[in-house]
Amino acid sequence: MRPFWIEQALFNDGGLAPALQGEQSADVCIVGGGFTGLWTAIQAKLQSPALDVVILESDLCGAGASGRNGGCLLTWSAKFLTLRRLFGEDEAVRLVKASEAAVQHIADFCAAHGIDAELRQDGTLYTATSQAQIGTLDPMMQALEARGIHSYRTLPPEEVARRSGSARNLAGVYSPIAATVHPGKLVRGLRRVALAMGIRIHERTPMLDFSTDHPVVVRTPTGSVRAKKLVLAMNAWMASTFPQFERTIAIVSSDMVITERCPELLREIGLTDGVSVLDSRTFVYYYRSTVDGRIMLGKGGNTFAWGGRMAKVFDERSPYEAELTQALRSFFPALSDTPITASWNGPSDRSVTGFPFFGRLDGAPHIYYGFGYSGNGVGPTYMGGQILSSLVLDQDNAWTRSPITQGPLGYFPPEPVRYVGSIVVRNAIRRKELAEDQNRQPWLVDRMLSKLANAAGKADKA
Repeated sequence: MRPFWIEQALFNDGGLAPALQGEQSADVCIVGGGFTGLWTAIQAKLQSPALDVVILESDLCGAGASGRNGGCLLTWSAKFLTLRRLFGEDEAVRLVKASEAAVQHIADFCAAHGIDAELRQDGTLYTATSQAQIGTLDPMMQALEARGIHSYRTLPPEEVARRSGSARNLAGVYSPIAATVHPGKLVRGLRRVALAMGIRIHERTPMLDFSTDHPVVVRTPTGSVRAKKLVLAMNAWMASTFPQFERTIAIVSSDMVITERCPELLREIGLTDGVSVLDSRTFVYYYRSTVDGRIMLGKGGNTFAWGGRMAKVFDERSPYEAELTQALRSFFPALSDTPITASWNGPSDRSVTGFPFFGRLDGAPHIYYGFGYSGNGVGPTYMGGQILSSLVLDQDNAWTRSPITQGPLGYFPPEPVRYVGSIVVRNAIRRKELAEDQNRQPWLVDRMLSKLANAAGKADKA
């Protein structure tokens, strides 16, 4: 099954690039035609127009996580405390500012190249849906403001309820530096621009293997590419392809539902712009409206894959559709009779830190990788393109010198400990947050276990 966004995008852009045939050569071969691969190719080509770049995509461009997410274009500002702990104060500030700049860069790129990605720069709301969540973002905001970064402001409760369209949101903070997009139209738009720039794309062309010689030879079922540089932009699929990365990420589903068109009801509840709304759970509820008058709601942290392998469920309707529908209607009682058009889920590559990491494969100077966006990749993949294009072009800049290019910063335990531990922690989080929803004191054990998943959150909390 195709996820909703890709199905919609293909109505107007159903082209299929030919599969690779025979032996070809290129300066750069990129494996993966999602956001990371496309942004890398485009940014490298913009800086070096003569560069010969080829992209190999096993399915359709955007068929992976790039076409399965919620379309919330967020920054890293809400994770400043974690960035500071990992990389130091100055680099954390640089990364936050780069992530905020990426929002405008993406908007400008879409405008310049006629990509109708339904991009709306209406900001984001981080809310509290229980008393326990109120004020948890204050330390993050204070730390940012101490460095002169005024990304957020606290809103009065009544304004939070009004702007979010739901009285379930009791408090919240707002940042104007965020957007929502139609991810399917964005990724297919990037594909179109890449082709127009002379970047060769081959869809339905899975990589079988490759040599690590220089140049590399990437083999596919019907041909091969000899390239001076190789970029692996496979994201969640890296763990199942390369054993050395099996413990660097946990593959976790993010599940979504979307309603039928209901523009009149949206006007009634006040959700009329492109603001994204995320509550302050570990595995947040997130929702946003669409240009054609729907509401999409999602939640992460549901299905965990064993050993980094792709589960069959990732290509099916969400097994959590009933729970998500119930949550949607608890936020919006006025939508209780509005049918659900579609549900889907997709694999999220959660790293130990909650941030992506980049590097050279086994130290090879001409083979690069980047993945681990941890459920926040729509905006940061632009930064991934900046990082990987800088590496490909052998540049000496802030990106290539950044510690984010030094590979993974931690490992999960081996199986079965990782899988069993993930389920135990997930269930503890669910019990803790249910107790908080009911204004009960959570069990001490659940509170302690929940802290083990702090990196999974969309924002740093007290």
